[in-house]
Amino acid sequence: MKAVWNGVTVAQSDDTVLVEGNHYFPMDSLNRDHVTFSNHKTTCAWKGTASYFSLLVNGELHADAAWYYADPKPEAEMVKNRVAFWKDVKVTE
Repeated sequence: MKAVWNGVTVAQSDDTVLVEGNHYFPMDSLNRDHVTFSNHKTTCAWKGTASYFSLLVNGELHADAAWYYADPKPEAEMVKNRVAFWKDVKVTE
């Protein structure tokens, strides 16, 4: 699977986990050249607290475009150390 935004591959892996229609990529598959900090957080009833990354590609900032669960609830352990994308980030095979 590959996650692409603004013409750049921001993550790529053959080892994704599909949860609720989202592919969760291993954290080490992120192209760190294009990942930047976000202080945004949300809460999922069964997964726990999600933290976010923003993407910076070709001078354009895509705020809160990726999320991860640093310490998911026990029933969501499959997403630990993984990151998923949304907001116009195209995830394809």
